Amino acid sequence: MNVENKRDLSVSMLRANVLALFIMIPVAIVQFSLFALRNRKGEVSVMLNLSTLLIFALIVVVSIVAHEFIHGLAWVVFGNMPFSAVQFGVQWNALTPYAHLKEPIEVQVYRIGGFMPGFILGILPFLLSLILGNGGLLWFGVLQTAAASGDWLVLWLLRKVKSGTLVEDHPSRAGCYVYEYV
Repeated sequence: MNVENKRDLSVSMLRANVLALFIMIPVAIVQFSLFALRNRKGEVSVMLNLSTLLIFALIVVVSIVAHEFIHGLAWVVFGNMPFSAVQFGVQWNALTPYAHLKEPIEVQVYRIGGFMPGFILGILPFLLSLILGNGGLLWFGVLQTAAASGDWLVLWLLRKVKSGTLVEDHPSRAGCYVYEYV
């Protein structure tokens, strides 16, 4: 006889943001170090003026929206779900935008949706910065990899969950409920 057990694998958004600092700082140091080793000049220059600050602010806003959209799109595509199964918003008390999946999904699909924004917006631009020696791509990649730190934390929380297990996105915390059958 199978009995369902619903286990909570989540942390508060505030705690996720604090823990994310312990993920993002060492990763950013490694990224900058690799770029410096790869780039013979070993320097990353940034021109600060009003127009670059405005462009930077616009890129940040667009990338936040893109990050959450990528979560939702990956869950919809890889989970064969309707787009109406995803809810987007901002948890203002923790200043955290989110994409929330309203239906249970297989854990591998949930992992893919958690991984894709950091990979597409962070890791790929960082790798391109190494290849091209482009400081702008480096900064974008580092910032987007850091922005995905909460996602990396959730993936870490799910590391021991077996493939095929159903999970339900937590409605207000970083992480999910895991449905286990005993």
